[in-house]
Amino acid sequence: MMQMSGFRIFFTLTLLQVASGCQQQDRVVDNAATGGDDAIRKANAALKIEKEGLHNVYQITSTLFSGSSPEGDIGFRSLQELGIETIISVDGARPDVDRAHQFGLQYVHLPVGYEGISRPQTLRLARAVRDLPGPVYLHCHHGKHRGPAAAAAVQLCLDENCTVEHVIAVMKQAGTDPHYSGLYAVPRLLIRPTPVELDQVPAEFPEVADVSGLAQLMVEIDARWDRLKKAYDAGWVRDPSDHDPSDHDPPHEALMLAEHFREANRRQDVQDRPALFQEVLIKADEAAVALGTTLRLARETESLDRELADQSFQRIKVSCVNCHEKYRDISQGDEK
Repeated sequence: MMQMSGFRIFFTLTLLQVASGCQQQDRVVDNAATGGDDAIRKANAALKIEKEGLHNVYQITSTLFSGSSPEGDIGFRSLQELGIETIISVDGARPDVDRAHQFGLQYVHLPVGYEGISRPQTLRLARAVRDLPGPVYLHCHHGKHRGPAAAAAVQLCLDENCTVEHVIAVMKQAGTDPHYSGLYAVPRLLIRPTPVELDQVPAEFPEVADVSGLAQLMVEIDARWDRLKKAYDAGWVRDPSDHDPSDHDPPHEALMLAEHFREANRRQDVQDRPALFQEVLIKADEAAVALGTTLRLARETESLDRELADQSFQRIKVSCVNCHEKYRDISQGDEK
């Protein structure tokens, strides 16, 4: 009888502890949402949040969250449940503005690239977060790279007590790939603006930005390709007499090229083209990723698999040639 009573007491206490833990987690979120920036910062990390239709969500400050693009009604409903009032997309894809309006949310589109964030765009992001109704949800596509970098820049601009070390720790927690050197350079090189400087930033926050056309993106792809071709011609060996920084990091060029292919394939004007066009971009993306991985491994191990690197390079080349032969300089109406 005493054993059964002891078991009941233990079972009851366990339930209470579990319930208490859930309530404590809720209180942490609530406290953060009502001004717990110091607590978040002292933890040297952001607060991870799990919500349906959203991925990689972190509460950066009491009024700033970062994460992935919201998925359908369920994603926007989750943002609503978090108390979000303004969504800022730094992704190149067109935001789902109509769905946001259905849930009473405001959308702002301020896209950035993987190479980094210009100072004017950084200040626009900071002023948007400062002045628009909050809390603010800042997102890229997956919520891992551009979004956390943009959030880091915003936090440094708006919080003079925040450190570069802290925001970089948050970027790493969010999964920002260290190979995106341009993104990690954003907080490291940022010069904090004065309040007066922020006040002078135009308060123009479009719901849908005028993203450069596919032709312009292809120009950027060609530039990356030319740099990789130069490295290929040199046998993937850096020329010590060449002082052009743009040619000094073939693994990074391959990574950026892959992102350009991926970004192109998510554009609406590409989605409107034949499926074969999208398949070519996918194959080129995969080959660029493979090339970057091979070159990065060679740098880490000081042993290059030249044949494997060359094969990936040739796969990119074949994809580009096939794409140019079928689609370049012809109208979409002529495509088969």
